[in-house]
Amino acid sequence: MMLIKAVIERTLSAIACIGTVAAMALPNTAASQAGAATNFPDKPVKLVVPFPAGGASDILARLVGKELSELWKQTVLIENKPGAAGHLGGQYVAASKPDGYTMLVADLSILTMTPSLMDKMTYNPAKELTSVAILAYSPHILVVKNQMPVKTFDEFIAYAKAQKNPVSIGVTLGTSTHLAGVVLSKSLGFEYNFIGYKGGAQVVSDLAGGQIDSTLNSFLATYPMVKAGNFRLIAVASPKRFGQIPDTMTIAERSPDFVTGSFQGVVTAAGTPPEIVAKINADIMKVVAKPEVQKRFAELGSEGVPYNPVAMQKWLVDQTAYWGKVIKDNNIKLQ
Repeated sequence: MMLIKAVIERTLSAIACIGTVAAMALPNTAASQAGAATNFPDKPVKLVVPFPAGGASDILARLVGKELSELWKQTVLIENKPGAAGHLGGQYVAASKPDGYTMLVADLSILTMTPSLMDKMTYNPAKELTSVAILAYSPHILVVKNQMPVKTFDEFIAYAKAQKNPVSIGVTLGTSTHLAGVVLSKSLGFEYNFIGYKGGAQVVSDLAGGQIDSTLNSFLATYPMVKAGNFRLIAVASPKRFGQIPDTMTIAERSPDFVTGSFQGVVTAAGTPPEIVAKINADIMKVVAKPEVQKRFAELGSEGVPYNPVAMQKWLVDQTAYWGKVIKDNNIKLQ
């Protein structure tokens, strides 16, 4: 579907430009702002992940958290607060003291999609959270249980269309995997039976056990289990054949313009002093740029993304409006 490709390409293009501007501006603006935040942090920092351990957000939080801990010479705690499609973790951070010591690390779709998917939210992400950084982008991959009698994407499409009972797909409710599954089934002309989970780690665990038929999940969290033989890789949702799996067909080869993935980012409570946000921003940029971190990102099938907090905040607001229309037009609600 053109709408998903447009979102991904527009986002990657915009963030690339933002990164260039940020790289040029930081030596002057960040230096002056950071002066007031020289002592940050002077106590432990908490990174809240709104999903169970083992998913993409959790993996990146632990990777970046370890590097920040070494840079800051302070403890960086990872706290998993799953529930309500990421809503509980987001609400917790929004209600925290606006001092930068409590941050949310998550698939940014919980901020741009969940508000339109839930009938009632107890906080407003656009107003009660402020942007810090976009960490990485990872394409989604379509995988199926080993018991399914298909080995190619074409075979999967034919199989899904032929079933009396819809093929089941495990999704993290309210995230990009959820909406991508909706659009995929509609674009290819078959029905999915959506099975909702609190996080991607639970999805892939049940898929490995054969409790569900398939999932469209981030490469980062899913591919290691493909390599281990736990389930079968069918297709990738990247714009073109993906570097680590060049022989795997893209979904766009059968559903033109279908491109989707997850953007992982960092936000904190609104009202956090700009100089603190700038300090965290600069420090995250520093650790993400380290060769060993870039290498690890590549191994995880993720692409480090340059960022700027002000532009990221605008992007979140714009994406919320965009996906709100998609959700309304397709009458999608959390199950």
